[in-house]
Amino acid sequence: MAASKTIASIRVIAALLVTAAFAFPLYWLFITAFKTVPELKSAVPTFWPETFAWENFKRIFQVAPMHIYTYNTVVMTVVNIFLQINISIITAYAFAKGQFPGKEKLFLVVIAALIVPEQIIFVPTYVMLSKLGWLNTFLALTIPHAASAYSIFLMRQVFKSINNDVIDAAKVDGANKFHIMYRILVPMAKSTVVTLVILKFIGNWNAYFWPLVMTNSEKMRVITVAVAVLKNVANEEAVNYHIVMAGSLIAIAPIIVLFIIAQKHIITAMAHSTFK
Repeated sequence: MAASKTIASIRVIAALLVTAAFAFPLYWLFITAFKTVPELKSAVPTFWPETFAWENFKRIFQVAPMHIYTYNTVVMTVVNIFLQINISIITAYAFAKGQFPGKEKLFLVVIAALIVPEQIIFVPTYVMLSKLGWLNTFLALTIPHAASAYSIFLMRQVFKSINNDVIDAAKVDGANKFHIMYRILVPMAKSTVVTLVILKFIGNWNAYFWPLVMTNSEKMRVITVAVAVLKNVANEEAVNYHIVMAGSLIAIAPIIVLFIIAQKHIITAMAHSTFK
């Protein structure tokens, strides 16, 4: 009995240490975003701001057009999520419930796409988009990522676990394929769809490499690229990490809020996924 309590205590302590290790960078980002320049220059680091410098966030909008960066990021994220989720649902339904020649071989191609790094294909993609005149446009930020191999794979696994009797009953009632997909299968896979939306939101909102390569104008810059160059924009200050951290806090705030709201769906989807 004593041994089991000791093991349980060790597990709790280990969990707390791991949590602290992951949470400390976020905590440091938060307090740095509200610090003043004298506090940043102090030889002895402070673990809580003496006074919350809200003007740091005002300063961001003075040195850089953050409203433009945020707008670009929102448009890119929303369009990519819409395209990726809908294309994944349609494609996954075809692979899970459809019957056509070469279905398994085509699905292997989708699986193979999971192991291809984005950096390998960006050069030919860049050349192609350049010839189309799509550079520095939302088309370059969205169309190349309209389909997601991971989303197709995950939705296919979920759709395959749904009994075909449900689909047959819907067909008897006169439902077409789109009705079956969006009115029957998607509600049954709600947790997985919500989880995919969250994962795609995080991936697109945090996208850095692709927007950096495909855009080079101020009016098309996204928030991740903008945060990376904030230290150069506010170059009149010798120490401007508080500005960079304030921009980073603005960038990650939507992700944190979304995760807190939808964490129940994420846990449910992972618990009932077919990756067990």
